[in-house]
Amino acid sequence: MSDARVSKPGASSHIAFSRHVLAFARALRTAGIRADSSKIALALEAVSLVGIDTREDVCATLECVLICREADRFVFHALFDAWFDAGASHGQPIAQEAFQEAVGSAATQERRRVRDAAPQWPRAKIAPAVEYRIRFSGLLTASDKERLRFSDFGTLDALEYREVQRLARSIAVALPSAKARRHQATVGSASSSPIDWPRALREGVRTGGELIRLPRARRRQKRLPLLALVDVSGSMERYARMWLAFLHMAIPLDGRRDVFAFGTHITDLKRCFGCGDVDEMLTRANAAIDDFAGGTRIGGSLAQLRRRYAHRFVGGRTIVVIITDGLETGSPEALHDELSWLKRRARCLLWLNPMMRFEEYTPVARGASALHRYADTMLAAHNLHRLEEAAAHLARLLASA
Repeated sequence: MSDARVSKPGASSHIAFSRHVLAFARALRTAGIRADSSKIALALEAVSLVGIDTREDVCATLECVLICREADRFVFHALFDAWFDAGASHGQPIAQEAFQEAVGSAATQERRRVRDAAPQWPRAKIAPAVEYRIRFSGLLTASDKERLRFSDFGTLDALEYREVQRLARSIAVALPSAKARRHQATVGSASSSPIDWPRALREGVRTGGELIRLPRARRRQKRLPLLALVDVSGSMERYARMWLAFLHMAIPLDGRRDVFAFGTHITDLKRCFGCGDVDEMLTRANAAIDDFAGGTRIGGSLAQLRRRYAHRFVGGRTIVVIITDGLETGSPEALHDELSWLKRRARCLLWLNPMMRFEEYTPVARGASALHRYADTMLAAHNLHRLEEAAAHLARLLASA
């Protein structure tokens, strides 16, 4: 490709050019730019309408569709120069010299975002040796970790996002236990415990009908079952991935745990969460969820939960956690009906809302208003600090439920 024009593909090359644009969009997502599937599809349609006669038209078209924040413009232009420059015609999508010159004039954080999304060249040609050693040391200072604790998940670059995801896995949720229906033997002779008559009869047979002591029994303690509903729509994409990783590592396995993803419909992630490795779980979940980064139909998804998975609720003891921003596109009446049914089946209903990152936020949208009406409490869920607070508050709230 020349510096002024993007070479026009023939009829047999349109698929290859579309894949090239898709690879560019994936690089933007790796660099922390919110380029969901709907934006990528719109970008491909816009490029087909505008045409690819000039490189400037392609750049302006993709920038108009894919970029919505001023802070992302430099990263976009650096990666566009990489993907649509002179080196692509030789089987390499980036002109290294131009790329190095553009990245060298950027701020440290922007250089890190661009380099993380670029193809893996020899590091000596791209970055100074000092930054090479810092990049792969894996060490963060105390100030870096403190900053990441209060950084919004949606504003992190790829490296920071992976580090926060690693830190989130170390947070544990102490789910309370409740009395089960079955009994177990107790040690001692507490008069408040009921007599274990089956065991008393067995001991009486061994002692000729004489009971030396009255064995007692108490009801077993069992962890309360948890059912989590994670919104995977376009506005919740980065928050959803973080919460899926958190739920996989933080919730103990000795209790019942059901996780569902919902966007335009509901997806059961039970098999995905059966995997012990969190990265493998996220890979399987990404393959299982076919409406990732799409629209949001909370009412319709809850209706599918009621029709197909009502047996997952355990006798009014299940803790239900909904992680969503409440931006409903379906019928508000249907949402009210489904939330009313869910409230009756659950022990308590918790709403974790990333929109609470805004200080003046109030749940006035129709979906958010319905959730606020039926939820027992609403907690923030947009950064690592709020995630830690939510875990602690969740344990305290459920212990008193």
